[in-house]
Amino acid sequence: MSEQRLFPELETRRLKLRNVNREDIDFIFKLFSDEKVCEFLYDEEIYTKKEEAIEFIEWNSEPEKRGYNRWVLVKKDSNEQIGTCGYDLWDKTNNIAEIGYDLLYEFWGQGYMKEALISAIESGFSNMKLNRINAYVALNNKNSIKLLKNLGFINEGIYRNKHFFRGNYYDHYSFSLLKRDWK
Repeated sequence: MSEQRLFPELETRRLKLRNVNREDIDFIFKLFSDEKVCEFLYDEEIYTKKEEAIEFIEWNSEPEKRGYNRWVLVKKDSNEQIGTCGYDLWDKTNNIAEIGYDLLYEFWGQGYMKEALISAIESGFSNMKLNRINAYVALNNKNSIKLLKNLGFINEGIYRNKHFFRGNYYDHYSFSLLKRDWK
């Protein structure tokens, strides 16, 4: 009998979610060097070198051992990589983790991220035994705010000065989803 994985490969109607690996260097560089994708990411500079993508992949390697991950979203029909999502800052004592996600601009508004996050959330509650999932969103990121609300996340208010980026502090909305509220 195989051991249950904390971050297994996941599958939805249109997507496969698999943990990032060295074969994703070009995609990760493309994703995080896109100004539109990174518009509201105040915790990371836009990538200008492939080495940054390699560092991202190395940081997210061995998720079972490290306790955080990043899945690459791959379209089943074309095998095209379109985004990522995953967990970070896992507080195993209190069963809380933070979820993050990003998607190539040309796939916005097509329901791909909602589909991926439903699967990721279900995995977090069942495999990681989470009780609470946090998400932090820049105040002007209307698409992400709408997505989280559609998934049942509750806006708990403003996390003031969450990120210091390029000489300025940025507030973020603090969203959460509790296991008991997940439908």
